[in-house]
Amino acid sequence: MNKQPLRLTLLRGLPGSGKSTLAATLDAVHLEADMFFVDKQGTYNYRAEDIGLAHQWCQQQTEQQLALGNNVVVANTFVKQWEMQAYRDLALKYQAILDVRCCKGRFPNIHGVSDLVIEKMRNSWED
Repeated sequence: MNKQPLRLTLLRGLPGSGKSTLAATLDAVHLEADMFFVDKQGTYNYRAEDIGLAHQWCQQQTEQQLALGNNVVVANTFVKQWEMQAYRDLALKYQAILDVRCCKGRFPNIHGVSDLVIEKMRNSWED
């Protein structure tokens, strides 16, 4: 039996660039730090003070899914290159193929991120 290698896909881009939309089309467990802020009723309640916990949760969920042998797609902004390092390390640990894609669409962002914040992200973007 020839088992396919694991795949970890990172989708990066500004809010409203199409990351979540693309993630939903891939055959993988879809994770985002923003999912940390969704309650059991499906309501999104962002708390800036918990963003570090949200990213930690996302990384832990990614590792859990890779350990179970599942392909994973993570859709986060990843404005800075260092923000992807924990996921690069997980890909190595689980011998997963790492695929980093940049989304550049222009759609309404679903989390209400202000234009000012998006512009700051755009100005500090690292290719």
